[in-house]
Amino acid sequence: MLEHLVEWQAGAVTLVPVRKSGLDSWRQTQPEAGRAWMEANNFTAEPGQVLVMPHPEGHAAAILVGLSDDDDPWAFAGVVAKLPLGTYAIAGALPPRQADWAALSWALATYAFGRYKSRGGRDWPKLVWPEHADRDWVTNTARATALVRDLINTPAADLGPAELATATEVLAADHGARVRVVVGDGLIAENYPAIHAVGRAAGAQRQPRLIDLTWGQEDAPKLTLVGKGVCFDSGGLDLKSSANMKLMKKDMGGAAHVLGLALMVMAAKLPLRLRVLIPAVENAVSAEAMRPGDVLPTRKGLSVEVGNTDAEGRLILCDALAEAARENPALLIDMATLTGAARTALGTEIAALFCNDDALAADIAQAGEALADPVWRLPLHRPYRRLLDSKVADLNNISDGPYAGAITAALFLAEFVGPAIPWAHFDIMAWNSTSRPGRPDGGEAMALRALYSVIVKRFGTNP
Repeated sequence: MLEHLVEWQAGAVTLVPVRKSGLDSWRQTQPEAGRAWMEANNFTAEPGQVLVMPHPEGHAAAILVGLSDDDDPWAFAGVVAKLPLGTYAIAGALPPRQADWAALSWALATYAFGRYKSRGGRDWPKLVWPEHADRDWVTNTARATALVRDLINTPAADLGPAELATATEVLAADHGARVRVVVGDGLIAENYPAIHAVGRAAGAQRQPRLIDLTWGQEDAPKLTLVGKGVCFDSGGLDLKSSANMKLMKKDMGGAAHVLGLALMVMAAKLPLRLRVLIPAVENAVSAEAMRPGDVLPTRKGLSVEVGNTDAEGRLILCDALAEAARENPALLIDMATLTGAARTALGTEIAALFCNDDALAADIAQAGEALADPVWRLPLHRPYRRLLDSKVADLNNISDGPYAGAITAALFLAEFVGPAIPWAHFDIMAWNSTSRPGRPDGGEAMALRALYSVIVKRFGTNP
C-alpha cells in the first residue's frame, strides 16, 4: 500500500479536483478547446468521474477528477482503479485534513489480501505525497488498518491461538515491547479459569492462552486494551449453523483491532504505559467442551452459569478485564465481535459503543464523526442486569429472552470492570460484507482512527 505513495517524480501527471458545484465557474477559466473536450466527453464532475485532458503532443496534459461537495474522505480511493498505471500529483495544496485523506484513501484503495493467490496482485497507480499531508499519521493508520485486515482475513487453520501470539510477538519486536504468554493449564495455575474453560476443547495443538503485551515507561499513565481472540467459533455444544459459522474466522476481530491500535500508539511513541491483553482460544467441540448449565469460576471470583456455549466471547473477556481492572488504568478499552444484536441495531458499518463515562463517550463520538469512523453509543441500562440473574451462580452469561442482547452482553462485562475506571466497550462487525472504494469486502478496522484520536487528546504526544 504505502509503496504507492511516492516523492515527487518528473513527469507525474496532474490530477485536477473539480467539484460539481464549482464546475461551471471553473470551466470558464479553461481554454475553448478544453471546454469543448469536456462537453464532448460529458464531464459533469460527478464524484469519482475522471477525464483525461489531452496534450497536443499526444500525452495526458492533466486528468480531471470529480469530487462530491461534502468532502467525502474516500473520494480519491474511488479514482485509483480508474487511472492508467503511472505517477500522479494532485494540483495545488489541499487543506491538511483533506491531504491526509487523499493519501490514506489512495493507499487503502490498493490494499489486497493476497496470501493465498498463486499469482501476484495487480499493480496500482502511484500518488505523489500531497502537500500538507501528515505522513506519520497516514503511514501508521494505513499500516494498522492493513494489520487488522490481514489478521481477520487469515483462515483459522493458519491463525489459531499460537499464531495470534506470534503475530503479537512480531509487533512487539518491531517496537521494543515485551510479550508474556500464559498457555494451557498455566491459565488454571495463574487464575484465568474462564479462558481455560472456553478454549480447552480445542486440544493440545490449539491450546488457549492469554497474550500480554506491555510497552512504555512504567510510571506513565496506563492505557489498557483488551481484545477478544476467538480464532474460530463453532458455537461449542450450542453449535452454530453452517451459514452462521462461515465467517467465524473473524471472531478474533477484537484482538486484531487492539493490535492495530497498539501499533499506532507505539509507532507514535505516545507518553503512556500500554498494556494489551488478548485471551486467545478456539471454541471447539470435544469431550472437553464446556456444557450448557456448567458453572464456571472466573478470575474476579464471580461464578458464571453457562446459559449458552456460543456466548463464549464474554467469558474469555471477563478474565482479561478483571486482570486489566486490577491495575486501575487511566483508560480501559475492549473490542470484540460480540453480538449479532449490535449488528441488528446498527448494521454492519457502525461500531456499537458502551461506556461508563459520559465525557469519554462524547469524545469518541466526536472523533468518529470527524474521522469518518462512525460509532454509536448504546446504553448500559442497569435495570437489564436482572436479565443475567442465575438461580445457581452469581450470574448467567446470557439472558433467557431475545431482546437487548448487546446491552446484556455489555452489562455482563461491566461486572468485571468496576465503575471507577473509564471504560469503553466496542461491539463490532470487523467485516465489510460488500466492497466500497478503499474498503474491500473482508476484514475491516472499525473505530481505530477515532480511538487513536481520543488517546492522543487524553495523553498527548511526545515533544
